This record gives sequence, C-alpha cells and structure tokens, in this order.
Amino acid sequence: MIDYYGGPTSNGLRARIALEECGLSYRLNVIDLAKGENKTPKFLALNPMGQIPVIVDTEGPGGKPLTLSQSSAILLYAAEKSGKFLPRGPAARAAMLQALMSASTDVTPTIGTVFGIIRGKDPHGPTADMFKGRLKGMFKVWDDLLAKGKYAAGEELTVADFSLYAGYVRAKAAIPEVCDGLANLERWGKEIGARPATQRALKF
Repeated sequence: MIDYYGGPTSNGLRARIALEECGLSYRLNVIDLAKGENKTPKFLALNPMGQIPVIVDTEGPGGKPLTLSQSSAILLYAAEKSGKFLPRGPAARAAMLQALMSASTDVTPTIGTVFGIIRGKDPHGPTADMFKGRLKGMFKVWDDLLAKGKYAAGEELTVADFSLYAGYVRAKAAIPEVCDGLANLERWGKEIGARPATQRALKF
C-alpha cells in the first residue's frame, strides 16, 4: 500500500494522477499548505524540504518501505512499478524524458511564479504580465508540438502527458488567458481530462 501526502497543486496533482492512472492502491493524506501542515515535525520527517507531494510505499523495492518526494520522481516510480506509460524504445524513452522535464521544470515553476505574484499582498501587474507572456509562449510551443503528434512525446500516451496536464489544468482554471487560442493544446487537454483516472485524481 502507498500513502500519498499532497494536495491540489501542480506538483501534487502530477503525482496523484500517476498513482491513479497506473492503478496503484494508495491512501490519500491531504496536506493543507495554508495551515502549514507541510511544516509540521511529522511531515518534515517525510520530507525535510517541507514540500508536497510525498509517497510512502510500504511494499517498495525488495519488499522494503520506500519514502519518495519530488513529483517527477514519483511519476517515474509509479510508471516503473506498474509497467505502464513508459516507452520501451530508447528514442521514444528519450523523447518522453525530454517532454517530462519540460513540463515539470519549465511550465510548472512558471505557473508557480505567476500565482505567487498575483496572489501576493502587493501584486505587481507588469511582472505578472511578463511571466504570463513567458507561460503563453511555452504553451504555444506545446501547441505546435501537439499539432505534429497526438501526445506530449509523440503518438504514445506517457507519464509526460500527466506531468504537462497537471500544470495545464491549473493554469486553465486560474489564468485561462494563457491557454486561449491554442486548439491543439485544447484538444489534447480535453482528451486527458476525460480519462476517469485523471478525473479521480483531481478531486481532493
């Protein structure tokens, strides 16, 4: 059994989507960031960085417990544990890793920056607009890529799609203007969002 500790942030969604899509049994432990539950001694014992998500797999490799943080690491762990959503060929695997890293390390932090600015006590409009422009540019690149392939890393559904979708769905809900006019991204987002496992993962 896996214990999942997280919440409805991009990173939290990314990991939970992976658990749901990979069909792994887990217990949901919601961590309320607004209440500082990620800074309690109990949570810091799981991740000293005080960041969500974290999973604890009581049946990890070799039957030994495993504690794991970092949402992309959890994505890959879930995929390898289940044998799902990982390309077998070396070229396809490399394409998946490239797409995964772009979604996780480019798109998601930019979304977080925009949220930090617009939700701060003294939001600065020009700075927010600058980062929204950067995010829009990233999504435009993804839109162009999705015009050439069905999924984030080509014609095969992979964990890269779950990583990108976690950021996309958050951006679309809170700052929809950065997603406007991108038909290929919209088509892809509707398909991923219609998947029952992904829908379950979004409900906290």
